[in-house]
Amino acid sequence: MKTQNKKQLAFSLGLLISLSVLFTACMGPTLSVKTENKQVPASFSNTNDTANVAKTNWRIFFTDAYLIALIDTALQNNQELNMMMQEINVAKFEAKARKGAYLPFANAFAGAGVDKPGLYTSKGASDAAHDIAPGKKIPDPLSDLVVGASVSWEIDIWKKLRNNQKAAVNKYLATVDGKNFMVTQLIAEIANSYYELIALDNRLDIIKKNIDLYQQSLEIVKLQKSAARVTELAVKRFEAELLKNQSLQFYIEQQIIETENKINFLVGRFPQKVNRNASNFTDIVVDDMQIGIPSQLLQNRPDVKQAEKNLIAAKLDVASTKAEFYPSFRITAGAGFNAYNQTYLFKAPESLIYGLTGELVSPLINRNAIKAAYNSAKAKQIQAVYNYERTILNSHVEVVNLLNNMANLQKSYELKLKQVDALNQSIEIASTLFRSARADYMEVLLTQRDALESRVELIETKKLQLNAKVNMYRALGGGWN
Repeated sequence: MKTQNKKQLAFSLGLLISLSVLFTACMGPTLSVKTENKQVPASFSNTNDTANVAKTNWRIFFTDAYLIALIDTALQNNQELNMMMQEINVAKFEAKARKGAYLPFANAFAGAGVDKPGLYTSKGASDAAHDIAPGKKIPDPLSDLVVGASVSWEIDIWKKLRNNQKAAVNKYLATVDGKNFMVTQLIAEIANSYYELIALDNRLDIIKKNIDLYQQSLEIVKLQKSAARVTELAVKRFEAELLKNQSLQFYIEQQIIETENKINFLVGRFPQKVNRNASNFTDIVVDDMQIGIPSQLLQNRPDVKQAEKNLIAAKLDVASTKAEFYPSFRITAGAGFNAYNQTYLFKAPESLIYGLTGELVSPLINRNAIKAAYNSAKAKQIQAVYNYERTILNSHVEVVNLLNNMANLQKSYELKLKQVDALNQSIEIASTLFRSARADYMEVLLTQRDALESRVELIETKKLQLNAKVNMYRALGGGWN
């Protein structure tokens, strides 16, 4: 009869478990995630050449030894980059912690205590009336010693824990890509600031030469005034132009200091002189760049790869939160020794204790919190899809803009170079005519002013060309590998 009751109990328990699992599974939502669009145009222009400058190491891409040294220092000392490295470590340890969640947990335990029940209690009276062995009373008070080990393991039926771990791994990989993206940004910012500094050096050099030229012109005008060939107005106009350029010199010197300190900040050091080579700036050749095809951006650009890893993690988070609707099954087992005296503690089988428990827990009634978490995970996954698509679109637009910018800057530079040559010649002609009284002083003044502006614009255009080259290298995903 007892055996039959046990069978009925086991059958009832099994039926209850099966119904619980079936009911919960039926009540769980259908897993749905938004699919991302990875389609990109076939080419940036009318070429399908897959050669890509993004594969070039930055030490080879940049040829200026001073610039290479600055980038090297920045990659070691930049505080923001070093902070990002610690974020990578945080994500890495989080991934390790998630991995341990679906493995069995083993614990060792030991304890000691004492129990003194009252004599006029059921336990006290029972202990006083019974012997442990013939002629041997139960000690009063009664000590309790225990030592053993326990194991608990949640069986990951629905892959909830494994999906959590995979999501953590992808988030860790996303932080690595985030660091790589920061490296490309840092290299580009240092290079652009370096070229800006060199451009300022060249502008300062032009201003100083122009100051000398205005001083000479002013002396000539003063002599011509003494000879009554010009009036005081000519003297004051040249003097004003001289003062304007002298004032501009200090403005540029301040810009040089600020640009130097911007570079010093990026490389993680206190203000100091930045070594550079400012000679032959306008002669630097900006070669054509191999830009490859748009699909390569998905593999080369760290921000695109970071968005992709975050998207994968978001999909796994959706699957993991969906599994919260289903039952979780945990097995707990333990074994050890328990006795009232250390003499008998490790005596087997009398002091041996053990236990085995299987537990099935299923959410049945209050599921609002689980639904909220699931809907939140779905919203984040949709958000990650849009962010991924936006990052791809942004990368493509950046490359197209820079491609056209480089072409237009090259045409502009060639025309400005001709303009500078023409104005340089006009200065000599105007000065000669002025000395022979065949040209007005205003012609000389305006010609010198136009020539100065054209030289400054030529330097600015060259700087923009070099910036576009650096930015194209960054936009294609170069610098981090």
